[in-house]
Amino acid sequence: MLAWTIYISFLGAAAMFLLPKGSVALARILALLTAVAGFALALTAFVQHRSGEMLTVTRVPWIPSLGIEYHLAADGISLALILLTGIVAVTGILFSWDIDHRTKEFFAFYLVLIGAVYGVFLSYDLFLLFVFYEIVIIPKYFLIAIWGSTRREYGAMKLVLYSFVGSAMVLVGLIAAYVVSGSQSMSLGDLAGYPFSPHFQMFAFPLVFVGFGILAGLWPFHTWAPTGHVAAPTAASMLLAGVVMKLGAYGCLRVAMTLFPLGLVTPWNHHVLGLGSWRGVFALLAVVGIIYGALVALVQKDFKFVIGYSSVSHMGFILLGLMTLNQIGLSGAIVQMFSHGILAGLLFAVVGRMVYARTHTRELAALGPMSLNHVIPFAAVAFVIAGMASMGLPGFSGFVAELMILVGAWHAFPLLAVCVGIGIVIGVVYVWRAMQKAFFAESRNEPASPEHPLPPISLPERLGAIILIGASVLVGVYPQLLLNIIVPALNSPLFDGLRKGSWQ
Repeated sequence: MLAWTIYISFLGAAAMFLLPKGSVALARILALLTAVAGFALALTAFVQHRSGEMLTVTRVPWIPSLGIEYHLAADGISLALILLTGIVAVTGILFSWDIDHRTKEFFAFYLVLIGAVYGVFLSYDLFLLFVFYEIVIIPKYFLIAIWGSTRREYGAMKLVLYSFVGSAMVLVGLIAAYVVSGSQSMSLGDLAGYPFSPHFQMFAFPLVFVGFGILAGLWPFHTWAPTGHVAAPTAASMLLAGVVMKLGAYGCLRVAMTLFPLGLVTPWNHHVLGLGSWRGVFALLAVVGIIYGALVALVQKDFKFVIGYSSVSHMGFILLGLMTLNQIGLSGAIVQMFSHGILAGLLFAVVGRMVYARTHTRELAALGPMSLNHVIPFAAVAFVIAGMASMGLPGFSGFVAELMILVGAWHAFPLLAVCVGIGIVIGVVYVWRAMQKAFFAESRNEPASPEHPLPPISLPERLGAIILIGASVLVGVYPQLLLNIIVPALNSPLFDGLRKGSWQ
């Protein structure tokens, strides 16, 4: 039934164009029902999953002459991210309930994007994964270019160009692996089991890892991310930070690290700036991303740019967790994928929908005098909760994820772990600064009655925020909910190459 997360999303998108002209309410309801159906299927599979199993969903020949199959499968890692996609899909529609410009087209592109994301997380054939990965690019361009703001055409084009460059790098690496392995199969399992030479892996690993890493916000290839986040409408920002960036991190783990583990850990014959392997290089770039993103977020004047650069910083935690090559660090990286998807979605929803759509400004200096904590208190409370959770407050998913990554980093890179601590402190400062400037700058004075009172927070917005906060709290209080399926997946035969290489 998991395959129907893809089919239902695509069918819902097609059904949008069958609705009568001007049927805005029907389009919203159809989009919500479609997203809820996909989430229900994802949740059902998540609950029923048996630890450690790679569940084959669908497997039929597609291009037999090339050994390419329509092969969908899922393990605990996939299911955690599929569940994340379902949650963000539903809440994104709730926060887009007011869309009235070309509503049918908006939700059609939205559902195509969701269906393609489901497809990436479910693809076991790497050619199929690449096809879904490319499909994601199309709707995200139109969502930003048509419904976005603040240099939306520039933001959409920059995002697409970066995505295509990364995709080209991935494609070259996959074709090389396909040819070297004998051109028999594009199955992840088959290619992961093929004994690629260390020399080939040292060429292919950085190519594929950087290709996926571009979409994951890997520094210094991250510059598309803040621009794209700011230009995108609220739902697209939620999807971009919540699940699309996770496609890059997922590809880094599922493809680059699984197929070419020796390329990651094999020492070079020489050292460059003290670095002797690709593992050290990407660990350093991840830490630079953490600190750089936090420092840039600290000086932003645009509220949405603060959240955009914070996403770059938090994605650095994920990439660092992957480079630890120990179970706790890798598990923390996957939990952080889920956690950041939830919390970034909530932060963008508060800034883009609850604040910007009502005040028509994102300038922190302009928001302060509005006393938003009095005018729209629900937005203030939601941002405080999301901000505290993102900085690692115990009881929320962010704390669990970052703690696991830090422990893993301490075992693998003690010096870099200390540097990450500096990034966390800066993260506390920029969240606190944005919170104070946007919501509490004038809290000592009674708020003046605005000439045009701001609309209250709507029921769909409240419901969306509650769902996202609830998901973060649930994982923060009971992280075993995710770890019970993630850890057995990491211990599966698919990761034998990493374990034989340098898994600690």
